[in-house]
Parts: sequence; C-alpha cells; structure tokens
Amino acid sequence: MQPRDRRPLLRVVVACLVVSLALPALAQSNLGTWTLNVAKSKYSNNNPPKSTTLTIEGSGNVTTTTVDTVAGDGSSQHWGWRSAYDQRDVRITGNNPNADTASRRRVSPSTTETTFKKAGKVTTINTAVVSEDGKTMTITAKGTDAEGKPVLNVQVFEKKSSPGSR
Repeated sequence: MQPRDRRPLLRVVVACLVVSLALPALAQSNLGTWTLNVAKSKYSNNNPPKSTTLTIEGSGNVTTTTVDTVAGDGSSQHWGWRSAYDQRDVRITGNNPNADTASRRRVSPSTTETTFKKAGKVTTINTAVVSEDGKTMTITAKGTDAEGKPVLNVQVFEKKSSPGSR
C-alpha cells in the first residue's frame, strides 16, 4: 500500500478516536448542581416543593446523586444514592418517603432513566433530559407516591454549577 492509499484509513481511525474521546463528556452532561425552577415545573398533586437542589457527581459510568428538598409544608428531605448506569437496584440513604432503592440506565448521551422502588415495588420512573446547551434538565416523573396516588410531575432544573467550577 502506498502512503497516499493510507489517507482514508487514517481519517477513519482519527474520526473514531475523536468520537471515543468525546462520548464520556457527552455521557456526563447531567453532572453538576441543579436547582429546581418551581414556576416552570408542574406537579400532579398541586403541592410543589418550595425548593430542590440536585447534586450529581461522578466519572465514567458511576454517579453519586444527592437531593435536598424543602417540601411545600416546610419540612426538609435529604437523600441520595450512588450507582452505575447498569439498571441494578442500589439502596437510597436518607429520608425519601417514596423509595428505598434506585436503579439507573442511560437512554442517550443527554437522557437517563431512573427507576425508584419501595419494598421492591416500582413507585416512579424518572426520565431526565438535559437540554442541548446543557443549562436545563427536565425530569418527568411517572408512577405513584407512598400513598398509592398517581404521580405525573414535570420538573425543570437549571444548572447552577458544573463539576470543578466554583
């Protein structure tokens, strides 16, 4: 093979390398600190929280998610979990009245799906989609709450900070 004949092969190899290096960054588009925009969010029970902050940290396929909420009645909730995107149930720590385990899977570079369970029974499935500009994450929660009432919430979060920023 002459050197000139290798150019198309070299282009393919370089393109594959560029894509493989970019995928981890795309896959982690949800990392950072996110604050709930209550005014843009919709809650099926008409009782939105006063505030919610999500902190998602990690690298590769494993993330740690921490949720801090002030409920409509003023009570506080602090809970979280650490998981890979492997659909395996992991224990939730803290005080989440609607779930004791969570599992997560990646649908696309900008979309994840988290399944919450209480005593082994699915309560809600949350689909999180990060906007193209990375500044907004919309989480649609479908299922039931701890009392068995239907849940259909659309929560709009705005990025407060990214990993490594101050």
